[in-house]
Amino acid sequence: MKKIVLTGGGTAGHVTPNIALLPRLLESSYQVSYIGSYQGIEKDLIQAANIPYYGISSGKLRRYLDLKNLSDPFKVIKGLGQAIRLLHKLKPDIVFSKGGFVSVPVVLAARFCRIPVIIHESDITPGLANKIAIPAARKVCCNFPETLKYLPKEKAVLTGSPIRQELLSGDAESARSYCHFTSEKPVLLVIGGSTGSKVINDAIRSQLSVLLQKYQIIHLCGKGNVDAGHAGTAGYAQYEYISTQLKDMFALADVVISRAGANAICELLALHKPNILIPLSAAASRGDQILNANSFQKQGFSYVIKEEDLTADTLQTAISNVFEQKDLYIAAMSKSGQLDSIQTIFQLIEKELAS
Repeated sequence: MKKIVLTGGGTAGHVTPNIALLPRLLESSYQVSYIGSYQGIEKDLIQAANIPYYGISSGKLRRYLDLKNLSDPFKVIKGLGQAIRLLHKLKPDIVFSKGGFVSVPVVLAARFCRIPVIIHESDITPGLANKIAIPAARKVCCNFPETLKYLPKEKAVLTGSPIRQELLSGDAESARSYCHFTSEKPVLLVIGGSTGSKVINDAIRSQLSVLLQKYQIIHLCGKGNVDAGHAGTAGYAQYEYISTQLKDMFALADVVISRAGANAICELLALHKPNILIPLSAAASRGDQILNANSFQKQGFSYVIKEEDLTADTLQTAISNVFEQKDLYIAAMSKSGQLDSIQTIFQLIEKELAS
């Protein structure tokens, strides 16, 4: 039996592509283990998939001044030692990393143990964790053609993002019942990322009374962000986070409002869902979501609102525009020629094991 260790975490976007690969690996008799952080979102998601999970110490690699920059390198060093011991114990044939800070000690440990590594970069430009990991990798998978120029030519492979296949088989009526919605109004699905977005949450709630005149709204607002003042509002269903019902909510949604994390927007592309992207601002990030959103806008897949331009008027204009032209967005996404990412990555893994 071939053994593989998956790693990645910090946000759902660093975990869901690994989850998407699981069925293909398991049906090919791979023994799968997962290394993540002690209490990151990846722990619950992977344990729910009944995959053996091992937590290690991980420190965040920051680009800005913070007192934790003094202590976190020691956490990374501790995590490296833990990862080396785990890899000696698990004896995997290969490691697949989706990135995030917890993946750094795992990838470096695999290099130390002479275990081949394949990593996946979701965004147009590599994040800091993957920049550190790339020298240790045999291959680097990516989502966007624009990313290839940022990667070593001999390692770069355009694969697209692995999409959880269950998302493609949602039941709209199941979501309608779950949310206590009627069939009389279209549905707007709002996703602020796995940790939520205060900017998007505030924008939606400030316009709730106006929006609910035309639409029903499913609002995934992030942990601790449910607004008790709007609890029980007819046509408005708010949740911190949704897992098993997400496929049904996607099926029910006519238009999706989302951040522009690479995995999230690739799921929207696979589902052919007309969407409005509100990327995280450059002031609060390295600007990767802005690049992702601009790429999708140029291809006709998305309507984009800059976070600093988000107002009641721009939100209303965007929603009206996308609803009126949703057939055009669906047609553009249908012609995208999206790659069979799961099979492409699986073949890369098999090829590395055979070499």
